[in-house]
Amino acid sequence: MPAQKRTLLTRFLIWRLKHISHKQFIFIVSIIIGFLSGMVAVLIKNGTHFIQLLLEGKLIKEYHSAFYFIFPVIGLTFTYFILKYVVRNRPTQGIPATLFAISKKKGLMERFQMYGSLLAAPITVGFGGSVGLEGPTVATGAALSSNLSRMLHMNQATRTLLIGCAAAGAMASIFKAPIAAIIFAVEVFSLDLTLVSLIPLLLASVSASITSYFFFGNDVLLPFSIEDNFLLKDIPLYALLGIVAGFVSIYFTETYERFQKFFEKIGSPVKRLLIGGLGIGVLVYFIPPLYGEGFDVINNLVQGNPEKALENNIFQLDLNSVWILVALLGGLVLFKVIASSLTFGAGGVGGIFAPTLFMGSIMGYCLAKILNNIGFLTNPVSESNFTLVGMTGLMAGVLHAPLTAIFLIAEVTGGYELFLPLMITAAISFSITKYFVPHSVYAMELGRKGELITHDKDHAVLTLMDIRTVVEQNFIALYPDMTLGEIVHRAVVKSNRNIFPVIHQETEALEGIILLDDLRPVMFDQSLYKEVAARDFLQNPSAIINLAEDKMTDVMKKFQDTGAWNLPVISDGKYYGFVSKSKLLTAYRRKLIDFSGK
Repeated sequence: MPAQKRTLLTRFLIWRLKHISHKQFIFIVSIIIGFLSGMVAVLIKNGTHFIQLLLEGKLIKEYHSAFYFIFPVIGLTFTYFILKYVVRNRPTQGIPATLFAISKKKGLMERFQMYGSLLAAPITVGFGGSVGLEGPTVATGAALSSNLSRMLHMNQATRTLLIGCAAAGAMASIFKAPIAAIIFAVEVFSLDLTLVSLIPLLLASVSASITSYFFFGNDVLLPFSIEDNFLLKDIPLYALLGIVAGFVSIYFTETYERFQKFFEKIGSPVKRLLIGGLGIGVLVYFIPPLYGEGFDVINNLVQGNPEKALENNIFQLDLNSVWILVALLGGLVLFKVIASSLTFGAGGVGGIFAPTLFMGSIMGYCLAKILNNIGFLTNPVSESNFTLVGMTGLMAGVLHAPLTAIFLIAEVTGGYELFLPLMITAAISFSITKYFVPHSVYAMELGRKGELITHDKDHAVLTLMDIRTVVEQNFIALYPDMTLGEIVHRAVVKSNRNIFPVIHQETEALEGIILLDDLRPVMFDQSLYKEVAARDFLQNPSAIINLAEDKMTDVMKKFQDTGAWNLPVISDGKYYGFVSKSKLLTAYRRKLIDFSGK
């Protein structure tokens, strides 16, 4: 049966080559990928909401709020067993995993990524994990796209483009915002926005949006409508919102990273589950709005019903007091990222897109509430508009995606009346965060390692290159004690290279190099064959490449700084080979052609 399937696939691929151009085939596949991403979004969303309705609607309301403490632990335990015994792999967090696949694995993603997050994310979030569904949806769609591309024998450039199509499709299906979804794919995955890439992204985004409309009708995740007009006099206040958003973004990123490092030090997954599970359970018990994604809280704030978002507070405080209300909402901003980090640390599967929107909306609402009640303003600012723009500010800062933030809020509100304040707040927030935090939450780990694909094409191509592929090992090694006669007969006569590494005979550590030009004046004088040794000609190389530590950008810089044509490579303290500038530039050109898809 497998042989028959392979034969059918081969026949189809041959037929495709004869009857459908490569460009047309990409268009068709992008539509299919958009549909698949839309279906993934439908399955994950419906699965999560079904679990939440079953648990939160019945048990909590009819019995006792103590279930808020129990449910996250139960959900994370279920997730642990599903990943260990069903998936049998640990799917890394959605968008970072996809970025890693693009930058270091040629766009290839493991098959378990197609269903790992699909099974685990609804359970994590449905049982109260304080994370979002966008990341798992994007990762699942990207894995489907990657494996479909591999099956259809697509090259690396096309695989990367189709992964971007999957990301655009996932976001378009979730938010019904196809334009923002395209910008998200371009901005986060550093795709080249050309006519060649734009049409597949459009087709995938539209296909996913239609799929979402088919299953959900006109229901949208963030049902906003702008009621208050933007006034020019409020520009300084929106600038202030951008500054606040920038520093809250830094708080989000730093807190998230520290919790990640803390849990990485805990070797046992069971210990991580207990620490993180109990921690999120305590937080959700005392602060019920932290349960799940939190879109209900966002919608209540935009509609001017903050009391409804906080009605389950265990302290039973008087919500008619403005400052108590602001204090409680401010607590949500502070603790949401902690709740999300604990969920991830305990082994939960989710994303940080929804927590970012959650914190941004509350931050914007709180700032507006404070401004309206301190007595400095003659006319109150729009609390609903600040709530919307606050989400943009935090998205721009935390995700380093200002254009996505601007167009997402503009698109889901059904108009562009707030376009100017959106741009002001996003630009300021992004600039402040970028200054202190060079990489987004999605990309911080890859960015630190220099493995992140960016819009800088030269840097992107170097990132995609594997240094091992350009190392040459056909150099004859010498030892320091070798005489000139031994060098001539064992190395010079047999080698077609003009450089020789000198290594320690026992440790194989590189001690230096000898150039053929230094040997020429004396290598025909046989009277010196036993008088001089290799160490007499030894010299230090201009630079040394460390296979484990140096990235391809470092290698290129060393060649640029030294002007050398060959540089030695060491690995684990031992001589490994040489990299030549000519081979490096040839490999770079080939990778550039492949990367550009030309």
